[in-house]
Amino acid sequence: MGSKTPENESQGGGNAPSSSIKPKVSGGEPRGAHWSRDGDGALGDGDGDDDADGDVMPCTVTLSSNSQTAESANSKKKRKKPKKKPKKKSSMLKQTSPPRIPLAELFPEHQYPHGEAQRYDGMVENTVRTTAEEVRYRSRRHIEDDTFLNDYRKAAEVHRQVRNWTQESVRPGQTLTEIAVGIEDGVRALLDNAGLDTGQGLVSGLGFPTGLSLNNCVAHYTPNPGQKDVLLDSSDVMKVDFGVHINGWIVDSAFTMSFDPTYDNLLAAVKDATDTGIQNSGIDVRISDVSAAIQEAMESYEVEINGRTFPVKAVRNITGHNIDQYRIHAGKSVPFVKHDDNTKMEEGEIFAIETFGTTGRGYLFDGPGVYGYGKDPFAPKKIVSHLASARSLYQKINDNFGSLVFCRRYLERLGVERYLAGMNNLVSNGYVELYQPLMDVKGSYSAQFEHTILLRESCKEVISRGDDY
Repeated sequence: MGSKTPENESQGGGNAPSSSIKPKVSGGEPRGAHWSRDGDGALGDGDGDDDADGDVMPCTVTLSSNSQTAESANSKKKRKKPKKKPKKKSSMLKQTSPPRIPLAELFPEHQYPHGEAQRYDGMVENTVRTTAEEVRYRSRRHIEDDTFLNDYRKAAEVHRQVRNWTQESVRPGQTLTEIAVGIEDGVRALLDNAGLDTGQGLVSGLGFPTGLSLNNCVAHYTPNPGQKDVLLDSSDVMKVDFGVHINGWIVDSAFTMSFDPTYDNLLAAVKDATDTGIQNSGIDVRISDVSAAIQEAMESYEVEINGRTFPVKAVRNITGHNIDQYRIHAGKSVPFVKHDDNTKMEEGEIFAIETFGTTGRGYLFDGPGVYGYGKDPFAPKKIVSHLASARSLYQKINDNFGSLVFCRRYLERLGVERYLAGMNNLVSNGYVELYQPLMDVKGSYSAQFEHTILLRESCKEVISRGDDY
């Protein structure tokens, strides 16, 4: 989920490893190393013993003395019928389509696949931490905790399985509501948490509303009640952006779907820019260096549409961001264009490295409608308002979403009715922020790719990496 920022507001970062280097380092495995163990959700190999039907040595049957006399002339050794070893029962369990088997059943030992581990570049000069940095780092030591990492990897595996189903099953002719609900139902099923009881949504669930932004709508569109439903067309370029959280720690990852090869170069440009951003990210790296590398990669591409050639432009007023517990945008931004801010990435931080490219102007404006709402994380637990609906709605938000971003569909799923007046009151008083769709000029096309990375002590773990991107 991109962070909208005013033009020229930016923060910075620097050098990092090649994506072709996938060493095995502590705290993570090389990409794909887990597949032989558990990557496909297998609980066992399902194969019988190779020797189960092999030769069994015959044994001589001992007869009574009378029998021996009667048959002494042509005594025969009777062969005991070999007993076949029972074959192991196949315990193969694979995800359904659509995905509905909880992940805990696919991984009975509750150990989830590691993300892609990338080595940091050589030590950067002048990286001695200040006292303030040391204090901040100590507050982020949870990033090396085994339970924390396993939960985060579980959320990432949920994201991988749901997005793989999305890429395989979504086709032109479907409504955006059908697609969004399918994604969200898959996430809830794999987490084994419907999120309907008070407090369940804070334990695990969607990190923010599913974004399904078409063409010149660059980001932050989700279908909501009261809006005319939109059909996906074969000429559309659709950004699919959804998040999965466990205990408020969000895996934020996005991809773009297109059904027309015309837009292949646009998608390639943005995917390359995101991978470049990941490669250049790291501890003590200036975010400005990461941004410059992203822009250089992105703007080296062009795309031909209907006989016209368009340069791919990096979007200038939306950014990547760091993530904190229950906070999708935690304060640091990663722009897609070069800038002069010397802010650094720090050990223990979590970043959503995403990029948006467009054939339009690259400057976004608010579009019609509402994407979602997010409670200010520093807002009070209780509010004073003359509207009873605002007070009850605020309590509902605290109980079910906290500071996670949510949308109208989520409220109505919980049975909340006649909430618009109360919501407008909360927004106007600054307790809740309203998010609108973000648009580029009409007739333009845009794409997005995004991964969540953990800046661990030994490596950066691209926790949401999958076979698809």
